[in-house]
Amino acid sequence: MCGIYGIIHLDGTAADPALMERMGNITRHRGPDDHGWHADGNCVIGMRRLSIIDLAGGHQPLTNEDESLWLVCNGEIYNFRELREELITAGHRFRTGSDCEVLLHAYEAWGDEFPLRLNGMYNFALWDAKRRRLLIGRDRIGVKPLYWRQDGQRLAFATEAKALLELPGVTAEVDRVALASYLNLGYVSAPRSMFAGISKLPVASMMRIEDGTAHIGRYWSLPEKVETGVSENEWLERIATGIERSVRMQMVSDVPIGAFLSGGIDSSAVVACMATATSQPVKTYAIGFGGSAADNFYNELPYAKRVAELFGSEHHEIVVKPDVVALLPRLLWHMDEPIADTAFITTYLVSEFARKDVTVILSGVGGDELFGGYRRYLGNHYAERFSRLPRLLQGAAKQIGRILPADRHSKWLNIARLAKGFLATAELSFEDRYRAYLQIMDRSLASQLMPGIQSSSWDPLLDAFAGSHQDDPCNHMLAVDMASQLPDDLLMLTDKMSMTVSLECRVPLLDHELLEMAATMPESVKIKGGVLKAAMKKALAGHLPPDILHRKKRGFGTPMGAWLKGELGRVLDRILSPESIGRRGLFDPLVVSRLIADHRANRQDYTDALIALINFEVWARIYLDHRSHDDVTVELQGMLA
Repeated sequence: MCGIYGIIHLDGTAADPALMERMGNITRHRGPDDHGWHADGNCVIGMRRLSIIDLAGGHQPLTNEDESLWLVCNGEIYNFRELREELITAGHRFRTGSDCEVLLHAYEAWGDEFPLRLNGMYNFALWDAKRRRLLIGRDRIGVKPLYWRQDGQRLAFATEAKALLELPGVTAEVDRVALASYLNLGYVSAPRSMFAGISKLPVASMMRIEDGTAHIGRYWSLPEKVETGVSENEWLERIATGIERSVRMQMVSDVPIGAFLSGGIDSSAVVACMATATSQPVKTYAIGFGGSAADNFYNELPYAKRVAELFGSEHHEIVVKPDVVALLPRLLWHMDEPIADTAFITTYLVSEFARKDVTVILSGVGGDELFGGYRRYLGNHYAERFSRLPRLLQGAAKQIGRILPADRHSKWLNIARLAKGFLATAELSFEDRYRAYLQIMDRSLASQLMPGIQSSSWDPLLDAFAGSHQDDPCNHMLAVDMASQLPDDLLMLTDKMSMTVSLECRVPLLDHELLEMAATMPESVKIKGGVLKAAMKKALAGHLPPDILHRKKRGFGTPMGAWLKGELGRVLDRILSPESIGRRGLFDPLVVSRLIADHRANRQDYTDALIALINFEVWARIYLDHRSHDDVTVELQGMLA
């Protein structure tokens, strides 16, 4: 685990190795244990290392037998032992015990197709000195991000965008097209980033740079066809054995390892499999909020404790009332890009807590996508039933939906909010209904906020649907998730927030073999009878008790909506004041004021939209106004006075 970065001059002139120190220092948190770089004429590559495997001998850059190939790699290769044995048998000689060294010899053996042999989470840069070519690549799922920028005859890349901002002549400017999409979705999808001129390498892609040109190609994609002729019992067996295999494989580590535990199905399944794979108690970490009723609504500690006791884990829990004003600037600096998902705050807090004991953590991220855990996966199921109602009842239901309150911080208000959302989308097309479930504000509202930008100029969800050809509605949504929200929201925040404290977070439920299996499972099995995760729940019935398997789903976020109506209200009013919005010159102040008023009156739940605007403005004060995050923190704290 580390951060990588590098520069290649496309015109063949020499690259400056002195820039490696600047790019590395800004990302020291990703790799506090070691650093290194290799220069060869027009190409220089570097890294910061967090030591996980082969602590003494895994220094990077790594090289092959004749030093014709050089590599920097960020991540873990879980099947490196099997690949290493195969390559040694074929005559390759290894210098270290590092898992990453297999990439060098895999490239020698299998050429540009070598990423297909890897099971892991990674980004890498591989310099072929003989052919004068550079390959930079990203793992299949997008667990590890990779940014790049080309200006003139120089192409630079880095795990974090802020490293690219250290280069001479590079200034931070906002990409207004990306900003319009961010207002719609709450994150920026690849290949764009919030920085004009800086791109993200898409998932499962590799860039080849040679002869002065760069080409990006995709090396892997999800299966498109459902597998027929498989009994339900066989599917359940595949789920159970697949999860067990993946968890066991990802427990390989030379440093202390633990698990996040919320008490939900996904994290509980990971802990259950870890407990069977080791004779030592699993170290588990849980976070909860204490205080108001809204705080308690997000508190999952009792469920986590139940699972911990069941499997005899060494359980650690923390109850927090986070100082959001103090956290936001620093965390958004680490995020590189603004994001509307408050799970980045929770992920940071529990990562900081776990890092006191462990260097590697396993997370349950991904189970909802693979096995149908989100309510949007039931859209077809309920829309079909709604269409059978008499037109008079449909009309009455929609009228009721318009007057329901929109809030999320208690059981009944959350039910009302979800019912309101469903009734508003029941008659939409498949694509529009999916978007309605995911978007934080609709595209017309985003256009009102940014009247000078046509939000239709770039639509990553439309691109994701166009690039997905699954023959099953549930798996079609899975494919769109894999091309958008999962890598650019959930995995992005998981990587950035865990690496803020130099903690390696692994996601065994997103093992690509497990994912390929899930992508061939029909909706009729996956969410049988309209039950979310029906197959997964049945598959895990022998591992987890019914009260955990069938508990209501709870997001891994914060009660930010309630806080914005309460103690953070003054910050909201100041940071999104007409004067502040006017100075920035990007949004319509009247539209912003209307959003705040409608949210406070419970006419609409604009929690995510307001968080998006707040986080963008905090991010802008740091990156666009060139201020330190500490300076912005002091300013925000003054707003509470």
